[in-house]
Amino acid sequence: METKRRSGSTGRAVASATRRQLPVRTLQSQVVDGIGVGIIGGEFPPGTTLPTDAALQERFGVSRTVLREALKALAAKNLISSRARIGTVVLPRREWSLFDPDVLSWHFETGPDIAFLRSLAEIRIGLELESVALAAERRTDEQLALMRAHVDGMAAAGNTADFARSDLEFHRTVAEASGNPFMASITGLVDLVLATAFTISSPVDDGEARDVTVNHHRRVAEAIGARDAEGARAAMRVVIMEGFDRAAGRMSAA
Repeated sequence: METKRRSGSTGRAVASATRRQLPVRTLQSQVVDGIGVGIIGGEFPPGTTLPTDAALQERFGVSRTVLREALKALAAKNLISSRARIGTVVLPRREWSLFDPDVLSWHFETGPDIAFLRSLAEIRIGLELESVALAAERRTDEQLALMRAHVDGMAAAGNTADFARSDLEFHRTVAEASGNPFMASITGLVDLVLATAFTISSPVDDGEARDVTVNHHRRVAEAIGARDAEGARAAMRVVIMEGFDRAAGRMSAA
């Protein structure tokens, strides 16, 4: 429980630091966030019906039109479904659009468990290992220089937010260097994982852990620089699993 409470305020600060631009929060987005967090966090479990429209309007202080649009947005993420004579039903978790940026963010907001972090690490391995191999083949000198600069930024960072920003920019540059637009589009997933991992256990708080993390990223950059695709894959796997192990270890201890 302590980890989940900490992932609220501190986590939002880290997540904000890693985002290039924060969206404007409209009334509709506030309702979408409120209900979405309620679903992911278990206030509205799968198979149950949401409160009535009147109750939700009162809870969020919005008009029926705003509420209806918010419910449509949640339905588009496969979280809910409106059913005649029953109401708005929360769908089973297997139907949720887990790659949706908001759904990912709500998992982070409510405090993910170890199983969820493991699933994220596994999907990252499936995607980023190929991305880094392509980057080793296709990167430009400018992109390589950026990767090295971001690693140096991690080494010089004085706080968790700056460290997280440099870390995320490193992964973004690798994805862009892959030359594959689909690879570049997964940085939202990496953003969530990094923000979560740093919130639970930041390597900045431990000099030895910080050095280990920086050196692992430097090995990725050097393998890409040498155009060593297999070496880059191996180094990136270590980066991903080191982050997972650190966060999972702290969660288990908590």
